[in-house]
Amino acid sequence: MEGRSGGRGGNNNDNNNKPVHLDSIDERIISILKEDSRRAYVDIAKAVGLSESAVRRRIKHLLDSGIIKRFTVELGMSNRTSAITLISVKPSVDTARVSERLKALRGVEVVYEITGQYDIAAIISAQSIGEINKCIDDVRRIDGVDDTNTVIILRIVT
Repeated sequence: MEGRSGGRGGNNNDNNNKPVHLDSIDERIISILKEDSRRAYVDIAKAVGLSESAVRRRIKHLLDSGIIKRFTVELGMSNRTSAITLISVKPSVDTARVSERLKALRGVEVVYEITGQYDIAAIISAQSIGEINKCIDDVRRIDGVDDTNTVIILRIVT
């Protein structure tokens, strides 16, 4: 977007020690950005009834406080296949170490450490089932992975 060189990159400055108060305008701004993170500041300002500069300040504050961590691109799924892989980690192995190795694999979009029967859930996305299968094989080769259970995503309901 014009006039935003680096303005929406996030800054990894997590201020988890200070509680941040969000008012209804902040929540509305976040809602708009979740829907379309490329929305122009002037359009957001009109939607929430503030000036463009006030919206810029609020978004900067949301970034600086760590409420907004980053802006990202979500690809359409029309030409992609996705799967959810549940992963059990051997009790003697650090789950965080396995998670870091998973993040580095081609095709792994998101890694969640979870509770329950499995320790990790990974979202895998690729051009074909064959590529998904190769990624799952790579997951199984990670030292510490004990078991996997994969389901293919048929359709996303929004």
